[in-house]
Amino acid sequence: MKPARPARFVSFALLLLATGCDDMSKQHKENPYASADSAPAEPVPGTVEYHDAPHPVPRLTMGLLQRGRDEYHAFCAPCHAETGNGDGMVVQRGFPAPLPLMAAGGQTGGPMHLHDVITSGQGIMYGFAQRIGSDDRWAIVAYLYALGRSQHATRADMTPEQLARAP
Repeated sequence: MKPARPARFVSFALLLLATGCDDMSKQHKENPYASADSAPAEPVPGTVEYHDAPHPVPRLTMGLLQRGRDEYHAFCAPCHAETGNGDGMVVQRGFPAPLPLMAAGGQTGGPMHLHDVITSGQGIMYGFAQRIGSDDRWAIVAYLYALGRSQHATRADMTPEQLARAP
């Protein structure tokens, strides 16, 4: 009987596992749909070609803000958190933290910049152009401004009715 053989196998397996681990948060990202040359397959004949043409900024309504809230919670909150502070659930599980979306003086960058970041991505964040339509990206931008304003509101921002109810 040779008991040394299983011990050597276990040692070898542990060595392979230890050398195979790396920091997976710093991976090269490539959008396979970025160009026709790198697309995964040719479009089926007869299909309509997809173009994400710029849409005009929609009119600010309560419905737009509600849609933005829903889309933000579905796509953005896992990393950016419901507050926009960058400590979402995946960050709490070890993913690198994104920058906070709001600052005391407002967002970093204008609305078009935020729309472009949602569209194309930034840093390790991938773009959401294939997942979120342009109108919904604008809804998220509107919601981000409302979220930022709500977190940095002062009494001067309140209506007379709100002031009457405030403690």
